[in-house]
Amino acid sequence: MTKSEAIAAVSREQTRLIQLSDAIWDHPQVKYQETFAAGLLSDFLREEGFTVETGVAGIPTAFCASYGSGAPVIGLLAEYDALEGMSQAAEATTRQPVVKGAPGHGCGHNLLGVGAVGAALAVRDYLKGGAKGTLKLFGCPAEEGGSGKTFMAREGVFDGTDIALTWHPGDTNDVACGSNLANCQVLYRFHGKAAHAAICPELGRSALDAVELLNVGVQFLREHMPSDCRVHYAITNAGGASPNVVQAEAEVMYLMRAPQLTQARSLNQRVDDIARGAALMTGTTLEIQFIKAVSNVLPNKVLGKQLQKNFDELGAAQYDDADRALAAAMRDTMDQKDDYYTMLVNDIEDDALREALLAHANDPIYEEVLPYASRETSSMASSDVGDVSWVCPTAQISAATMPAGTGMHSWQEVAVGKSSMAHKGMLQAARILAATAIDALDDPDLIARAKAEKERRTGGQPYICPIPAGVAPQMQG
Repeated sequence: MTKSEAIAAVSREQTRLIQLSDAIWDHPQVKYQETFAAGLLSDFLREEGFTVETGVAGIPTAFCASYGSGAPVIGLLAEYDALEGMSQAAEATTRQPVVKGAPGHGCGHNLLGVGAVGAALAVRDYLKGGAKGTLKLFGCPAEEGGSGKTFMAREGVFDGTDIALTWHPGDTNDVACGSNLANCQVLYRFHGKAAHAAICPELGRSALDAVELLNVGVQFLREHMPSDCRVHYAITNAGGASPNVVQAEAEVMYLMRAPQLTQARSLNQRVDDIARGAALMTGTTLEIQFIKAVSNVLPNKVLGKQLQKNFDELGAAQYDDADRALAAAMRDTMDQKDDYYTMLVNDIEDDALREALLAHANDPIYEEVLPYASRETSSMASSDVGDVSWVCPTAQISAATMPAGTGMHSWQEVAVGKSSMAHKGMLQAARILAATAIDALDDPDLIARAKAEKERRTGGQPYICPIPAGVAPQMQG
């Protein structure tokens, strides 16, 4: 079987793939609660001849679907979790929650997971045609705030995988060639003493005061940390709604991000110290609960350039006038547009190519495949794909599934999640991932060079999970 014949499986199965994606969009579930999506995809793959192991790493909504045998072992990463509070009516050009406060697919993971499944079908057909090797599709829950892949990596789920490929819905067509931020998430819970705030305030010890002092201390920390680091927080328990009662309990969640995991850990330690100081100042006691962490992504140019070759050959998805009209209507709803496309294009060294691509900056959908970047950059986002990249060589693409300039985690992204443009981008991503996986099956040298690059970047050091062994996934909301 030729590579083209195998990739044709994506077109042949596109109706069913679209139905899977739309069904997951219709049933959004947040981190570690994705029973619908995990079950749907597991059942589908099992029916398609895959051996499916569910509950991997002790996580009910994680699974591994395998096909074939022996080396090499090619991994595909699938995600399917939604975001809190992002419910939105499909293709509506105003903010219209389907269920107010309910989850929604504000990061396109309904597309991401099914795109990986589409690639898996094509690679399966290639293996059935006589190719040697094993395909593993990893069903990865809780990318959004749960570090599902990090917990899976800690338990050895990705061990033995030669390379891993993935993609992400976006507004551009490009191959990721840089890193992103590592992070640590920690809950600080203060315990004080309740008292009448007017009659005997001297008897009280305010846990809320401790939270506020921690927040103030971190504000002063911001001046003395690297400019490419980030610290965010959310008060998860303010201690009650009665101002005449000294708050005996309060807690705040912090997320520390940095380009390198060592930097994120250093920030974590500094915030820990500020929290201890806040407890000392208020006479409260402090409980520090480590929630989760992710490593920064380790780029792999060998795999990235192979993805780029296939992206250039296969091209971007082909959109029609109806897609462009919906995209234009959505763009009109955006007060401020994401300029990621322009940022990427401005880095292109070829003057003529740069100007030609900039001419499309105001298009409703970006339909051009961007060239492989000449330099590595670091995104301000974080992803648990980073931990997979430290276990085995890993590479990722972005495929346009939404209007140009759409911000991630926006209601506009949810609104187009079932649209024709989203489906087309998803299916094209599946073809590109499949083509690259097939290249790896056929070319042992490609895998060897990817592994050699990973060894150079890590200095041969083994992966060390940033989540301590005693920390369990936060499976309850």
